[in-house]
Amino acid sequence: MLAKSYASAVQGVDAQTIEIEVNAGGVVTAGKPGYFLVGLPDNAVREGYQRIESAAKNSGYKIPRLKIVINMAPADIRKEGSAYDLPIAVGILAATEQIKTDLLDKFLIIGELSLDGGLRPIKGVLPIAIQARKEKFRGIILPKQNANEAAIVNDLEVYGISELKEAVDFLNGDRTLIPVELDTREEFFNASNNYDQDFIDVKGQENIKRSMELAAAGGHNVILIGPPGAGKTMLARRLPTILPPLTLREALETTKIHSVAGSLPYNTSLMTQRPFRSPHHTISDVALVGGGTHPMPGEISLAHNGVLFLDELPEFKRSVLEVMRQPMEERKVTISRAKISIDYPSSFMLIASMNPCPCGYYNHPTKECTCGPGVIKKYLNKISGPLLDRIDLHVEVTPVGFEEMSNRQNTGEHSHVIAERVVKARAIQEERFKNETMINCNAQMSTKLVQLHCQLDHPCQILLNTAMKRLQLSARAYDRILKVARTVADLAETQNIKVEHLAEAIQFRSLDRESWAG
Repeated sequence: MLAKSYASAVQGVDAQTIEIEVNAGGVVTAGKPGYFLVGLPDNAVREGYQRIESAAKNSGYKIPRLKIVINMAPADIRKEGSAYDLPIAVGILAATEQIKTDLLDKFLIIGELSLDGGLRPIKGVLPIAIQARKEKFRGIILPKQNANEAAIVNDLEVYGISELKEAVDFLNGDRTLIPVELDTREEFFNASNNYDQDFIDVKGQENIKRSMELAAAGGHNVILIGPPGAGKTMLARRLPTILPPLTLREALETTKIHSVAGSLPYNTSLMTQRPFRSPHHTISDVALVGGGTHPMPGEISLAHNGVLFLDELPEFKRSVLEVMRQPMEERKVTISRAKISIDYPSSFMLIASMNPCPCGYYNHPTKECTCGPGVIKKYLNKISGPLLDRIDLHVEVTPVGFEEMSNRQNTGEHSHVIAERVVKARAIQEERFKNETMINCNAQMSTKLVQLHCQLDHPCQILLNTAMKRLQLSARAYDRILKVARTVADLAETQNIKVEHLAEAIQFRSLDRESWAG
């Protein structure tokens, strides 16, 4: 008998429906295999038969000694992973007349089987559920641990089950399952922006906190330069708390990527906070940008709509840093293979930190630097000019004194207070760029847009000209200063860039000064 069930294959952050055709019939010749699986399955799919056979027997079903041929269509797409166990098992049981076939074409089925017939959670459920709704399936049957994630998609019946027998009984009409329902908007708004960290925890560092506010308001990349223990990591980890809250669209985008990567906690429905990724400096270029034998999103994609923090930037391998340059400009990364090309989104804010020299105490107010002549310059040259060109704010972080640390009367601001100003500035930019595609904030402006929206009056031109000459700023600093000045003006809610706005922007170009490292 021929039976068909439906599963799904994840490619990039999207899914494609896979039709599983199972034909059972004919006597198995002694000494020859009776099970044939075709349609470009990988080893994990091929090994599934052993799990399926054990799961079926331990659940009270029989796998008869018949010739079983399984085709996974379309046959030119490689099928990877163990998530096909359940749909293949259902197809075999239907082809051997142990399951009624009336409902098989109405449900998409996915899940990994254990030997006792139980179901294990899988990756990539959200894009699978979105595709199921798009192709007008009535519902989806999947492991219970993934049910909340799939329930984000409305107009789709989601049935979370814990074992093979539940699926068989449901398809035969012997069991009634209650679909998992989730109010996506209520879930999203109730859990959004519940951060454990707050800028009120940071003592002193007012100038640094101001730079982080500017970065959040304009979407600017930042590099923090300072000695060990000055608070660089502490400040960076609090940046997501002052960014505008995720929109529902951004939350769905972010959740899809983490679902595909398998980094979404089970029983979680939707990511409601902006991601903060902090890879170790020993990371490889493939782990950072994505790829591998079976392409998966890398850290820059997992930081999509959030923050990528690179601590001790000069310690990263040069090749790792250089591969970020194109994704930072295009806000996506393309993974190309012989037969497939996959795009992963990578619109993130880069926050980097570094010591000013190998010993860490160059320009320190109390400790003496022990680095020899030329060592500091060599250390800074580990970071290429093109990468620095993509970082708008260069911030010198100075240590906090004992008096500020011990002061119990904290006069700082809570993150939500700073975030209110950031949201207002972003609203101004949203209105400014409403007719532009792929432009959401000041940091993303092209040269043409900089000329249009960052016009300077005569006093501002004199100031910028003087700064470029006296501080020996490089040419690449020019556009960056104007973009930051535009953000300062937006925070001040003024239409034109003023001298004080430009002056504040100029001070954040430390590494562009030819004399900075001696």
